[in-house]
Amino acid sequence: MTAAQADLLIDRPAVTDGAALWRIAKDSETLDLNSSYSYLLWCRDFAATSAVARDTDGTPVGFLTGYIRPEQPHTLLVWQVAVDAAHRGRGIAAALLDGLTARLGAERGITRVETTITPGNTASERLFTSYADRHGATLSREVLFGTELFPDGPHEPEVLYRIGPLAF
Repeated sequence: MTAAQADLLIDRPAVTDGAALWRIAKDSETLDLNSSYSYLLWCRDFAATSAVARDTDGTPVGFLTGYIRPEQPHTLLVWQVAVDAAHRGRGIAAALLDGLTARLGAERGITRVETTITPGNTASERLFTSYADRHGATLSREVLFGTELFPDGPHEPEVLYRIGPLAF
């Protein structure tokens, strides 16, 4: 943990965090924004497989949402990662990812992480590539959802990043 991260608490999200997570996602200008309702549900139903970074006042400044893949119970799928603009560049996304996967490794025995990233999302590419490097894990990439599958207009392909095996 860096000195810049020392004043943060990595925690499970609560329903009362849903609005803040929606705002952070909206302000990111890179994530596909889900409805505010979905962030409330996520904080209720997937809190155990998600994480929120809180500042010293308890205000959410970043989040990571994820879930355990039903057919692969040792795989965490990371849905979204975002950090408030005023707090970027401090390693918060990496702290969220490291903290959550360490917790889920201990609690649920996860050994793999998956996520999808659109081409050109350099910040996410760096986050997950450096995560694999830090953990000595293999990283593979392949297109999961091609552009032609998206019904709502032009959408870049979603590239699946698979990281593992992981040992905690």
